[in-house]
Amino acid sequence: MAVGALSTLAFRPARARAGEHQARIKTRRSELAAWLSGLSLAGLGRPAGAHPEWEHEAAAAARGWLRLVDDGRHPASWAQATPLLREEVGPVEWDKALRAARDPLGRCSRRALQSHAAVEGPPGDLHGPYVVLRFESVFERLSRSVETITLMRGADGRWRVAAYFIA
Repeated sequence: MAVGALSTLAFRPARARAGEHQARIKTRRSELAAWLSGLSLAGLGRPAGAHPEWEHEAAAAARGWLRLVDDGRHPASWAQATPLLREEVGPVEWDKALRAARDPLGRCSRRALQSHAAVEGPPGDLHGPYVVLRFESVFERLSRSVETITLMRGADGRWRVAAYFIA
C-alpha cells in the first residue's frame, strides 16, 4: 500500500484545480501519511545523496524532540512537529497515542543511533528533504526496540518530526 501511495503522489500534479482543491487535500494528506509510513518503515524514497550536515542537524533535532517525549511533554512534542503532522493529528489525539505507545514501555534507559538516510520526498511542496533516523532503544519493560523518526526540513531550514514509529 505504501508503494502505491508513493507512486500516486509521484504522479499527481503539485497543484489541484480550484474546484478539486478541498476534496484532494484530505486524500493527499492520507496518501502522505502512507508515504511517510513506507519511507520510515520500509526505506522507500529516493536517496538525496550524501548530506552529512542534514543528518547531523536532523539527529540533534530528533534527540531534542525525543527528550520531550521521554519526559511526557507530549503537547510540546506535538508543537515542535511539522505542520503536516499537526494538521493530521490534534494535540489531544497525539497525547493519547503517545501514552498508549510509550507508557507500557516505561522509561527509556538507552538510545543509540543505528542508521540515518537523507531522502527526497514526492514532487511538489512536500518534496522535502527528509532524513530517516533509526535508534536502537532500551526501555524499562522492553529490552530492545527500534524507534524510527522521519524529519522534514522546513522552509526556515529547521528539521521537524514528520513521523514517529516504535517497534
